[in-house]
Amino acid sequence: MKVLVADDDKLSRLLVKDLVTSMGYEVLEAADGEQAWQVLQEHSPRLVILDWIMPRMDGTELCQRLRLLDDENYYYIILLTGLNSKENIIAGLNAGADDYITKPFIPQELEMRLKAGKRILELQQSLQEALEKQRHMARHDALTGILNRGEIIKMLEKELIRAERQHERLSVIMGDLDHFKQINDTYGHMVGDAVLVETAQRLKDTLRVYDSVGRYGGEEFLLVLPGCALEEAQLLAGRILHAINAQPVRYNNHKIPVTISLGLACNDTPAHAHVEGIVQAADFAMYQAKKNGRNCYAVAE
Repeated sequence: MKVLVADDDKLSRLLVKDLVTSMGYEVLEAADGEQAWQVLQEHSPRLVILDWIMPRMDGTELCQRLRLLDDENYYYIILLTGLNSKENIIAGLNAGADDYITKPFIPQELEMRLKAGKRILELQQSLQEALEKQRHMARHDALTGILNRGEIIKMLEKELIRAERQHERLSVIMGDLDHFKQINDTYGHMVGDAVLVETAQRLKDTLRVYDSVGRYGGEEFLLVLPGCALEEAQLLAGRILHAINAQPVRYNNHKIPVTISLGLACNDTPAHAHVEGIVQAADFAMYQAKKNGRNCYAVAE
């Protein structure tokens, strides 16, 4: 773990650096508050040892500046100073420091304070990862890993508003796997799940980086294509059909042929300028593709 040591007294800084290095940390140095701020911006050390009195920016001012950052990363700050009155300790902690060590100190004291800071940072990192996992699970389909129904609808709503504001075209594609119940009945639901996962991956691989795909429900998928007129959406639909049906889905010793029916709609009419209208239009077009023999696409009127 990286540790920033900021002290304008070179001898004190080198002493602390040697101690912290001997404890197994990677040490970054700064000779004043402004230099320390620059190191923090460029290298983001999470453990910070600051001298109180430094030129250009003192330790308490740097503490306050760090606490004002809109940053998910937490900085554990230890003030290291000869100011040892209770008033100074209170002022340092009020400025945002987590801990306070007065000079002179023994090496074991600094080591224990650093260990405590490291434990807190590791706990904070674990909490961040857990929260990120929860956020991901709330937005994504548990089986396929693509956006879930709620999130793909939110994405569509946002992109429709943006398209209206910028006078751009936006298309959506509703896709439904053909004869999916037959796949489940013939091979079992585990194979059906594998087909859904592989279909989602093929859809993702076919789309542009700024397109979105979500599992709308069951074996249905909704694709949101910003900046895409109907003619471009038809070209993309052709590529999707080929990506899905060109190769069977392999699961153990099974080779399962898979096709998909697609319905296309664009925000080129007032009726398709809002979420309900464009999704319903794409859904009707998709059912028309089913009637037309499946493994094809149809365009909403």
